[in-house]
Amino acid sequence: MGEFLRSRRGRLRPEELGLPVWGRRRVPGLRREEVAQLAGVSVEYYVRLEQGRAEAVSEGIVDAIAGALMLSEDERRHLRNLARPPRSLSRAGGPLRPGLQQLLDSMTRAPAYIVGHRTDILGWNAAAVAVFGIDFARLPESERSWMHLVFFDPHIRAITADLDLVAGHIAADMRLQASHRPDDPELRTLLRDMTARSPEFREYWETHEVSDFQYGRYVVHHPTVGELQLDYELLDIPGEPGVRALIAYTAAPGTDTARALDALLASSTSETNRAS
Repeated sequence: MGEFLRSRRGRLRPEELGLPVWGRRRVPGLRREEVAQLAGVSVEYYVRLEQGRAEAVSEGIVDAIAGALMLSEDERRHLRNLARPPRSLSRAGGPLRPGLQQLLDSMTRAPAYIVGHRTDILGWNAAAVAVFGIDFARLPESERSWMHLVFFDPHIRAITADLDLVAGHIAADMRLQASHRPDDPELRTLLRDMTARSPEFREYWETHEVSDFQYGRYVVHHPTVGELQLDYELLDIPGEPGVRALIAYTAAPGTDTARALDALLASSTSETNRAS
């Protein structure tokens, strides 16, 4: 929690918050004394928070600190998780339930897949294979995750137009997942391995950015049909062990992307029919 609090106060300026600027500052951002003043807590207590020595932090204190640091809603959730760790959420998942795979297969015009809490890809449809140009079934289980694909797979890195943005989103999302699921040993191991293996991931991780991305745009440089500007929606699947969400991609009607996507999926279907 201390690293997160220091990173958040480091991005603020006292003059932005109406605080007087006095003395020379060795580092940018607010001083601990200023955060304590804004939050209405003692300096000693705030120091204990940053040092991880404060126990039984109340929700009111968490909200006061979040307000003083001008945290976003996702950052507030993250701080609450760090200060008051959630009870056990980890449940081992088995094979994807047939009904969920049937749902994916029925989405013939929308690339879609289902992910777990560690970005692991649990199920997918033919449209997703066509758009991303990768046969997920052939990937080793250890590599069948967006964490691995975005940071290590040459093909996915080459076709992802906004690679820096996507990579930053994954790191920020995993920060939030890590605080939300503190008892997930596989997640802890994955994040430890990622920070050791990927300097790129480690750089994003050390910014302490957090965000829960529910929707957005993913731009693909497809080698056959060109640029695809795809809008995605993340649809949570609660109560399913090991499953987090279904992510589906669509194209705005009447656009070049819509026409290119239709052509790509039609061609992919024809090839599949010939092969069978």
